[in-house]
Amino acid sequence: MTRVKSSRVKHNRHKKILKSAKGYRGGRHRLVRTAKEAVMHAGAYAFHGRKLRKRDKKSEWLIKINAALKEHNVSYSRFINGLKNNQIILNSKILAKIAQDDKQTFSSIVKESNK
Repeated sequence: MTRVKSSRVKHNRHKKILKSAKGYRGGRHRLVRTAKEAVMHAGAYAFHGRKLRKRDKKSEWLIKINAALKEHNVSYSRFINGLKNNQIILNSKILAKIAQDDKQTFSSIVKESNK
């Protein structure tokens, strides 16, 4: 079997990892093994963070809707149930935007949900 030299491929792979680890402290930006571990963990945290951001946004919208509903003395669950019963299809993001920016339209939506 012929001998395969992998120096160029290995060097490029290492360069890619070290480039990703740029700005890390200590040996994490210098040493390939520790840099690889740090980059892998960073990727995992970033992935999880993207999921958490969606969760946080959803809870933010619910808080805004709930705050607007307090003025009308309606609970969130009753409001959503009323919307579903009257076939009013609006998602949380849009409802929060309306509740924040256009109070008059939101009050008419609340009245429609109470029917």
